Parts: sequence; structure tokens; C-alpha cells
Amino acid sequence: QVQLVESGGGLVQAGGSLRLSCVASGGRETTYNRGWFRQAPGKGREFVAAISFSGKVTDYADSVKGRFTISRDNNQNTVYLQMNMLQPEDTAVYYCNTPTIRQGSNWRPGDYWGQGTQVTVSR
Repeated sequence: QVQLVESGGGLVQAGGSLRLSCVASGGRETTYNRGWFRQAPGKGREFVAAISFSGKVTDYADSVKGRFTISRDNNQNTVYLQMNMLQPEDTAVYYCNTPTIRQGSNWRPGDYWGQGTQVTVSR
């Protein structure tokens, strides 16, 4: 059974930075693509960023391009999301997912989710 544990969320002022971490354990899914999704209050869950197992392929939602960076350390089974220049509209619960599946220009979430970590950006 794959388990994903996120950490690193918190409260930050607009323009600030946070780094989220997602540690995976159990199952071969730890070696698959991994992604970050987020859900703001009253909205559906949306794609944020994804990274292939090798780390050579990364992709981002248009709303975070140039501000967020996804990376991974396979020795630690950990994926990171560095978030810079945070804005109030980035406020959401951020979820780690695997195996995140690429479908053309889009990414579809796989079966495994973490518990989520809250990111709140104040004005």
C-alpha cells in the first residue's frame, strides 16, 4: 500500500516562499511520476505540477509557471515543490499524488493521495 506524506505548508505573506515535501513509501508506485494538485475553498481540485520518475520531465499549470519548481530526490523517495512569489490566489490545500499520468498536454491524477497540507497566503 502506497503512502504519501506531505509537509511544509503554512501561513506566508504575499511575495513569500514555501517548500512542500512529499515522502512516499510502499509499493512500486514510489518509482512513478508524481504530481501536486491543490484545492481552494469552494473549488475543485486542480493540477499544479508534475515530474517524471527520472526528473527529466516537468510540467506546470500556467498559473504557477515561473514561480513554482518541482523536483525530486529518488534516494529519499521525496518530491518537492518550491513555491516562490506566492499570491493570495495560491491559498489552498496542496495534495501529493502518484502515479500522475500524462495524457497529451494534460496530467491525470493516479490512485494515491496524501493527506494534504494547507498553504495560506495573506495580502
